[in-house]
Amino acid sequence: MAPRRDLVPWPTDPADALALQEGLRRLVVAAGSPEPAHVAGLDAAYSTDGGTVFGAAAVLVSPSLGFVEGATAAVPATFPYIPGLFAFREGPALLAALDRLTCRPDLLMVHGHGIAHPRRCGVASHLGVVTGIPSVGVADTLLCGEAGETGASRGSAAPVTEKGEVIGCAVRTRAGARPVYVSPGHLIDLAGAVRVVLQTSPRFRTPDPLRAAHRLAVLARNTAASR
Repeated sequence: MAPRRDLVPWPTDPADALALQEGLRRLVVAAGSPEPAHVAGLDAAYSTDGGTVFGAAAVLVSPSLGFVEGATAAVPATFPYIPGLFAFREGPALLAALDRLTCRPDLLMVHGHGIAHPRRCGVASHLGVVTGIPSVGVADTLLCGEAGETGASRGSAAPVTEKGEVIGCAVRTRAGARPVYVSPGHLIDLAGAVRVVLQTSPRFRTPDPLRAAHRLAVLARNTAASR
């Protein structure tokens, strides 16, 4: 599916952002089962004063999960902190970092939600539609819906539902650790999203692409602060 770069630049007014999100949700395709060779983790860190977002993209190769390439971008935070609209606060920095990569990833793994979102269009879905790249959301907490109980073993999963609709999964990526919340972003179904998350989480609770992106984002923030 073709990217939609016409959906950027990003609105800075919450009302405009809501309107765009409502329209963009109709472009989200929560279907497909890609087998990505290169997975890009996307995460962000903030300056101490909250005025700058440091976006990071880290590409790992599958199945070895070796590091291929990373990039960061510092972008002013022009959108307010509003749950459900993080795409408009962090998305510009994440997209800028992604655009600095020389390797085009086969899948985006975003620290945030995909369709497990009140309007079924979280940051992972937004970035997937904008880029045309399959995307998965991986979050630490729920934004909406309720999760069933998972087993204690690695690989156990339970659906996240809202009003009878399955919008994601709680997934145990490490035995005894808290589950992460996985949802399709774009061009992948829920089973495929869970499979990719487990494949990229061989040792830790957080998938390796997101761990790598987090390290890059924090390093970029700390480097900027020390100047």
